[in-house]
Amino acid sequence: MKSRILSLPTAIFSLSLLFTSCQKEKITATDYYTETTLHSDDQSRFSTEIDGVANDANAALEITAGFAGRNGDIQSSICDATIAVDTLSSPRTITITYNGSNCLGNRSRNGVIVISMAQGVRWKNAGAILNVSFQNFKVTRLGDNKSITLNGTQTYTNVSGGLLINLVTLTTITHTITSSNISITFDNGQQRNWQVARQRVFSFNNGIVITTTGTQTEGTTTGVAEWGTNRFGNPFKTSVTQPLIIRQDCNFRMVSGKVAHATNLFNATVTFGLDAAGAVTTCPGTGTYYLKIGWTGPSGLARIVILPY
Repeated sequence: MKSRILSLPTAIFSLSLLFTSCQKEKITATDYYTETTLHSDDQSRFSTEIDGVANDANAALEITAGFAGRNGDIQSSICDATIAVDTLSSPRTITITYNGSNCLGNRSRNGVIVISMAQGVRWKNAGAILNVSFQNFKVTRLGDNKSITLNGTQTYTNVSGGLLINLVTLTTITHTITSSNISITFDNGQQRNWQVARQRVFSFNNGIVITTTGTQTEGTTTGVAEWGTNRFGNPFKTSVTQPLIIRQDCNFRMVSGKVAHATNLFNATVTFGLDAAGAVTTCPGTGTYYLKIGWTGPSGLARIVILPY
């Protein structure tokens, strides 16, 4: 029998009915099924989209000689956006305007990203810093028409120095992304502020490989990458417990990794890079990857949900 993949809201409704009808265990509101699955989905989308913007920003920087710090521009483009460069202003800016087209295949992007760099700074130099401003940057998932909208500013630092165009000879390049004021508006209209502390290490293996970890310590939790308040109004922190790996030879998709969500109500783990059965898989090309969410219900029984991403 051919299996059918449900959208997230449909899956939540269907599984809720299944759990309710089960006579072996009474499921109460404190099972946190809806909050756990929705928050995990929110965080996964947020992480994916800020990584996507970081990739676009790197591409825009490296094709522009005055920002990168090398001789000559490179002809390149972003499939769903236009790029405008201003090297005379102070700070200098690169403006990426997303046009809402569906060239990415699974989502559309609208809004503006402005990259700002002080005069005299060259992105190739170790310690170079720039700001990235999100201006009504809205991403709509085409599978269920759900969206998130981001506003605010992030800081990128080229910790190691070097340009990705020279990655093969440099072996690795390290960037950090930090932010204390990213506003995220969910599809239900709820608006929250999230903070970010991530390190991205670029290496080369049949294309660019990006390894992401968290750099913040919150209380006794290390490796925190995002923290703030989720759409339900509960504080959370998300730590990277196994590095998140993005590969160019898999269409710059997340192919593996694990995060842990901690809230005042529940703890959950999310594993990436799986097939529909929850097993580790190789790159599906343009097909679907799945994530597995695991947490413990009020009676001590393990809960597992598998969703596409």
